[in-house]
Amino acid sequence: MKQGQQMHRWAQDLWPINRSLTGAGVRETLTYLKQLMPPLQIKSIDSGTRVCDWTIPQEWLCRDAYIITPDGRRICDFNNNNLHLVGYSYPIDTRLSLQQLQEHLYTDPEQPDAIPYVTSYYTPHWGFCISQNDYDKLSEGEYHVVIDSELFDGELNYADMLIEGKSDKEILFSTYVCHPSMANNELSGPVVVAALTRWLLENQNRLNYSYRIVYTPETIGAIAYIHLHQAQLQKNVVAGYQVTTVGDDRSYSYVASPYADTVSDEVAQQVLQEMAPGYRHYSFLHRGSDERQYCSPNLRLPIASICRTKYGEYPEYHTSADNLTDVVTAEGLQGAYDVYIACIRQLESRQLCTHENTREQVAAYPRQICVGEPQLGRRNLYNNLSYKGSASYNRLMINILTYCDGSNSPAAIAALVKCDLEFCENILQTLCEHRLVTRQKLSAVPKQAI
Repeated sequence: MKQGQQMHRWAQDLWPINRSLTGAGVRETLTYLKQLMPPLQIKSIDSGTRVCDWTIPQEWLCRDAYIITPDGRRICDFNNNNLHLVGYSYPIDTRLSLQQLQEHLYTDPEQPDAIPYVTSYYTPHWGFCISQNDYDKLSEGEYHVVIDSELFDGELNYADMLIEGKSDKEILFSTYVCHPSMANNELSGPVVVAALTRWLLENQNRLNYSYRIVYTPETIGAIAYIHLHQAQLQKNVVAGYQVTTVGDDRSYSYVASPYADTVSDEVAQQVLQEMAPGYRHYSFLHRGSDERQYCSPNLRLPIASICRTKYGEYPEYHTSADNLTDVVTAEGLQGAYDVYIACIRQLESRQLCTHENTREQVAAYPRQICVGEPQLGRRNLYNNLSYKGSASYNRLMINILTYCDGSNSPAAIAALVKCDLEFCENILQTLCEHRLVTRQKLSAVPKQAI
């Protein structure tokens, strides 16, 4: 329990920080983590830099945000809870009627006491998040809305380190640092990876394999990391895990790689069968984090995930109710740590080689062109406002892209993603029109986006 209590204290320290894709909160978080793991290297990429099919966004800074009600009360105060503000909201100072304001308010009726988590990273927008119960109490009148924020050309920050073992073959542990004050769906991953890293450093002279530790903002950070390190990742990574939602003590979960055929899958299932035999098994169709970047068609690293209760499967997910008292516990963190240590021991005992995608490729079969997930939003193929329950069509399109690796017919893809063939064909046609998918065999896997 020692590690669990320690990890919980780290999470308490990190809880108040306003994290986003970019900005001071990410740097403050990474600086704290570097104190726990001194070899961790904090790095940056300038706004506007092209990474695969994406572009590093502007940096976002928020100093204050609130709403003054007609009777003079201050509500949705960003400085009381940073979830009150829609992520990446642009600055505004205006007065609105209740009807006008309601167009910019977000609630979660399923969790009426909780503040939902909403972002709009890639489309200019402003908004506030409020509990359903508080929303229902709003009265007619004039509201004063203030957002003191700034978007400017700055940088995206990430951190990594390589713990060298006897072999240059690597095992990857990746997690993300972009969510504000939520415990399971953010802080559990960084603190568990920090504890695992400290164990690896203490045992470095006995390690057979090298270990790559990566902290990035979700999606754009992983894509940027792949852009910078693709050749080394493809050459050396033999196994690995995306670590997220590993802090509650309700259950254990395993999320497979696209074909569930890697050593990471095998080890995860073996360890969980021994240590948590009632664990839940999810296919790659139910993934949600940066494993979709590491496992994208033109990269296909052998990455899976072990969670406690998986993201999206617990009621407090993406709300202020995801906290450090009712959801994330020292016992839950300890359990995840113990399972991952068991996975490391299993991997260390094996002769590992780089995972090869040996599936036969057919010229007429669809294949994604770029490396990593394409940016669908700038092509108007994706809903850029991210909130709980918003992703069903988005996910289906990305699911189809996942299996566009040149080895599956449209009918096979439709079966894999569990959708109608005609609907799948229509989406494939759209993706081809946007030059995201080709039905011609590529002479070589591109090293960056076309």
